[in-house]
Amino acid sequence: MEHNKKQDYSITKTDRVGLNRHKPCLIWFTGLSGSGKSTIANLLEKELHKQQIHTYTLDGDNLRRGLNKDLGFTKEEREENLRRTAEVARLFIDAGMVVIAAFISPYNSIRDMIKTIVGEPYYVEVFVNTPLEICEQRDVKGLYKKARAGEIKNFTGISAPFEMPLSPTIEIKTVEVAPEDAVKKILDVLEGKL
Repeated sequence: MEHNKKQDYSITKTDRVGLNRHKPCLIWFTGLSGSGKSTIANLLEKELHKQQIHTYTLDGDNLRRGLNKDLGFTKEEREENLRRTAEVARLFIDAGMVVIAAFISPYNSIRDMIKTIVGEPYYVEVFVNTPLEICEQRDVKGLYKKARAGEIKNFTGISAPFEMPLSPTIEIKTVEVAPEDAVKKILDVLEGKL
């Protein structure tokens, strides 16, 4: 018989936060493929590191090489990928860290689930709002070209929907704001949270 009782340990999240000298949170970047999520997330982590903030970035490609290597790209498998990622983020938050994650996460219901898993006080949603045509022009990984040719099914923005976030913590319009300025905008919001 499996026991589902939570095991308590002597050192708590409060103890770890005290040691880190900053509060934990999840900074969740959402937006289309090629919108600039990873670029801004990487710059943000570098800046937080300079400020001696303990960070960890959860990357979809990296998670799919290990924890999520059993998952494909159906709608259900994508949702499970994001649910697992949120659970990992919750563990990092419990460890007192600032977690950075950049995932397309196309549905409001999925983003709400992530917020519920980690806890609303710890959730910072950054919508990297870049028009589809700009993302397609960038097409860093050549995915849009393959999606347009029908080689990739259920591709967000082409053959699968992207629901605009209803109330993101921060919206970055990349056609108007350079990545470095986007990071400054995010840091301004984080100042009160960390």
